Amino acid sequence: MDYTDRETLVDLRRTLHRVPEPAWCEFQTTARVVEACEDIGVDELHVGPDVVDSDARMAVPDDETLAEWIERAREAGVDESLLEQMAGGHTGAVAVLERGEGPTVGLRVDIDALHITESDEADHHPAGEGFRSEHEGCMHACGHDGHATIGVGVLAAVADSDFQGTLKVVFQPAEERVGGGKAVAESGHLDDIDYLYAVHLGLDHPTGEVVAGVGGFLAVSHLLAEFEGAGAHAGAHPEQGRNAVQAMATAVQNLYAIPRHDDGATRVNAGRAGGGTATNIIPEDAFVEGEVRGETTELMEYMKEKADRVVRSAAEMHECTVETHTEGEAPSAESDEALAAAFAAVADDHAGVDTVLDHDALGGSEDATYLMQRVQNTGGLACYVCVGTDHPGGHHTPTFDVDEDSLDIGVDALTDAIRGVAADRP
Repeated sequence: MDYTDRETLVDLRRTLHRVPEPAWCEFQTTARVVEACEDIGVDELHVGPDVVDSDARMAVPDDETLAEWIERAREAGVDESLLEQMAGGHTGAVAVLERGEGPTVGLRVDIDALHITESDEADHHPAGEGFRSEHEGCMHACGHDGHATIGVGVLAAVADSDFQGTLKVVFQPAEERVGGGKAVAESGHLDDIDYLYAVHLGLDHPTGEVVAGVGGFLAVSHLLAEFEGAGAHAGAHPEQGRNAVQAMATAVQNLYAIPRHDDGATRVNAGRAGGGTATNIIPEDAFVEGEVRGETTELMEYMKEKADRVVRSAAEMHECTVETHTEGEAPSAESDEALAAAFAAVADDHAGVDTVLDHDALGGSEDATYLMQRVQNTGGLACYVCVGTDHPGGHHTPTFDVDEDSLDIGVDALTDAIRGVAADRP
């Protein structure tokens, strides 16, 4: 199969779009990527625990959830030996091309989906064209189906080119939970990379516009706090209870009271909260899931320390106990200008590109920053690029979609950039 062909790439993207899978459950997605890599004929293909530092994974689902998604993959025909390799949620892959003497260049793409129910309206392109999500309640609402497709396309195009050196394409799981980047960064696969690109589609940039060097990543930490009190009859003996929902509500209110910091922007959000069983029972358990962010890693850590203190104090105030867990985390990072310039130069020559922006701030968070920092800290250069795409609904919405013309732009521009940095060594 020719993965440099537009029709093949579109078909792959639509295949992946039909079977979205959340963090650490990307069994069918990984299997399809593995099939493509084997068709291309890579020199090394790493799957299973070899892809990540297993102990560094964050936000791994419980065994019941993993078993449910494995069974879906099994019913869809995924090879049993491959499922065994991915047991325990060890999804993702690292594909390696070795083409003689030269630098080692990396490309990182993410592959997971979101817990969002996809639109079934006829004017939603995937629904109208018959490739809407088959996993109800889960969808590719951020373009990761396109990212994985671009990764395969670049792999195939570089394999067919005059590239000299080594190319590693990392198909990373669990980005949406900022749970996979650290585990991949600590796997050892990045330690010999001289130049690393990471790519994202859209980010509110239209088709034909690219950003050569994305920066302004907010460092982020996801928090889960689980409160435990004591139940009691709310009418007869309310004094015998210790209200876990009251502790949770106090924590939510005071999280938003954390003082800002004059070193830069900070963020806090309580995204999910709940607890209790009935109106006439003092609730004995409750939870809140939230996040803190900072313009720098240090500011995020400031917010995290304050948030932990707020949660502990709220529990103590209402005579409850609390356990807190970090569910996912990622540092801040900046793109290296030399690598961004190399991408800008080749993108500007692409027929489908109208506008090249040298820099833009993401304004959000991404765990590609772990990979970027790992490469930069070992003496390499790293760059995060954006390939614009027209998307009728915003990121993380039921109507999100990508313009499939952007797949060609991403594959061609990244292939030329990778060949260029290997030859010229910026």
